Amino acid sequence: MGRNHGGIDPALRSRARRRALQALYAWQLSGTPMRAVIEQFRHEQDMEVADLAYFEDLLEGVARHVDELDAALLPYVDREVAQIDPIERAVLRLAAYELKFRPDVPYRVILNEAIEVTKRFGAEHGHTYVNGVLDKLAAATRAVEKRG
Repeated sequence: MGRNHGGIDPALRSRARRRALQALYAWQLSGTPMRAVIEQFRHEQDMEVADLAYFEDLLEGVARHVDELDAALLPYVDREVAQIDPIERAVLRLAAYELKFRPDVPYRVILNEAIEVTKRFGAEHGHTYVNGVLDKLAAATRAVEKRG
């Protein structure tokens, strides 16, 4: 997986998303301010193998827009967002942030990464749930891109 034409290393972005998922999970459970969670992860994790700027953008973006992201997810989930398994909730929030606020990232990349990370860290069939929710959210937020 080399660099693509935009100069972004997909492997570094993937690792940034995995680290961001872990940090978001910790944030959701602890209630610690996001800046403190980011600093803790920067010290504890080997962040040289991830896109640190992207990691921070994901986490700060989710923290800043969490109510808006949850509202965007709500029509496509079968319960309150707060009731969703914490790993799946973190994945959905990260992907919702990317879909809404990172138009530079193709929606297929966002969905594929979300499904892969849910398979790795989530419940046995969690990836199926995440895929269904995000496919509908992508259709709503990236309609032009999804059609093309």
